[in-house]
Amino acid sequence: MTKQLDIKTKTARASVGSDTSHGSVMPPLFLSSNYTFAGFDEKRAYDYTRSGNPTRDALGDAISELEGGVGSTITSSGMSAILVALQLVDAGGLVIAPHDCYGGTFRLLEALKAKGSIDVEYVNQTVEEEVVAAANRSPAAFFVETPSNPLLRITDIEFVVAEAKRAGALVIADNTFLSPALQRPIALGADVVVHSTTKYLNGHSDVVGGACVGATDELHEQLSWWANCLGATGAPFDAYQTLRGLRTLHVRLRQQQEATQAIVAALVKHDAVKQVYYPGLQDHPGHDVARRQQDGFGAMLSFELKGGIEDVKRLVTGLDLFSLAESLGGVESLVAHPATMTHAAMTPEARQVAGISDTLIRLSVGLEAADDLIADLTGALDKLSASTELKLTGS
Repeated sequence: MTKQLDIKTKTARASVGSDTSHGSVMPPLFLSSNYTFAGFDEKRAYDYTRSGNPTRDALGDAISELEGGVGSTITSSGMSAILVALQLVDAGGLVIAPHDCYGGTFRLLEALKAKGSIDVEYVNQTVEEEVVAAANRSPAAFFVETPSNPLLRITDIEFVVAEAKRAGALVIADNTFLSPALQRPIALGADVVVHSTTKYLNGHSDVVGGACVGATDELHEQLSWWANCLGATGAPFDAYQTLRGLRTLHVRLRQQQEATQAIVAALVKHDAVKQVYYPGLQDHPGHDVARRQQDGFGAMLSFELKGGIEDVKRLVTGLDLFSLAESLGGVESLVAHPATMTHAAMTPEARQVAGISDTLIRLSVGLEAADDLIADLTGALDKLSASTELKLTGS
C-alpha cells in the first residue's frame, strides 16, 4: 500500500505477519540468550540477547514507528530508560528538569547530581520566562515531562525545543502519561522520547519495562550502545507481552478517556473536593497548549480534598473499584497518594515547591464502567462530607 496508514492501524498491526519462517500471524517469541556465529569472525544479526534480540527489536520498531523516531531501545524499566537517555549528557553537564517531575525521576537526578555526574536545576517549565532564563545558562539538556506527574501541568514542547536549540541543548521528553496515541514529542522537535512501557503501552499491569526513542540515527545508536553497555536492556518475554498489550492501546485509551471526563465532571461539583487537576477542563492553565499538541487529554487526573490527611486515609481505603497502588495506565483503576507513594522520594520542601500537597490524590482511570467508578468515588466522598457536617453541628 502507498497510502499513509493511520496510527491506529499501525498500532493494531504492530509486527503482525512479520514471521518469514513459518508464516505465523503473530510474531514468535525468541527466548534464547545467545546465538551462534555463522563461522569464525562471522557474526550474525544477533549474538547475545543483552545486545540484541528479535522480539525486543519488534517492540522497539513498533514504538519508534508510532513515535515518529528512527529507532527505539527497549529497556528493563522506565527509570532505566531515563538513565540511558541521561548518558547523552557529558560529565557535569547541566540538565534542566521540571520542578514537579515524577518522584523517581527526581531521586535519580539528585543521586547523579550528588555524585557529580551531572548538574541539575529544577524550573517551572510551564512558565516561558523560566525556560528562557534556563536556556541562557548553557544547559546540555532539557528534561520535559508533560503532562506532569501528578499535577497534570502542561509544558509547551515546541517552545522548550526552540529555546533548547538556541542553547545547543538536547530535549528529552517523557511521554509516559499520554503515549504516542495522544502525543508525539518528536514531531514537535524533541530529540529523545522516553517511556515507562509498564504503563499505557503495555496497559495490563503485568510487565515492567521502558523505551528510549531517538529522533536521529546517531542518537538511536548512542542510546542502544549505552543500554547494552549498562546492561539496561529489557527481557524478551517482557517485550513480547508489551507488544501484545500495545495493539489495543487506542481502544483502551478511548474508553479510559471517556470515563475520565465523566469522573472529572462529577468531582468538580462535589463539596468535599477543593480542586481538580485535568487538562481537559477549560479553566486548566495548560488547556489551550494541550489542545494544540495532544490528540486527547488522557486518563490521568488528580484532585485535592478540602479536609486533612485523615480524610485522605478514609477516602483511599474506602474505595472498592480503585486499588490503592502505584503505577498507572492499566485496565484497572488505581488511586494513589503522591506525598506518601509516588513522590515520597522528594523532600517535603521539594513537594511544597512543586505544589504537591498532603491532600492531593491521583487517579488512573481504567476500563470499568464510568457509572460504577463515579458511584464508588462519590459514595466515599459523600461520607467525608457527612462527617464534616456532623463535626460542624457537634453531633
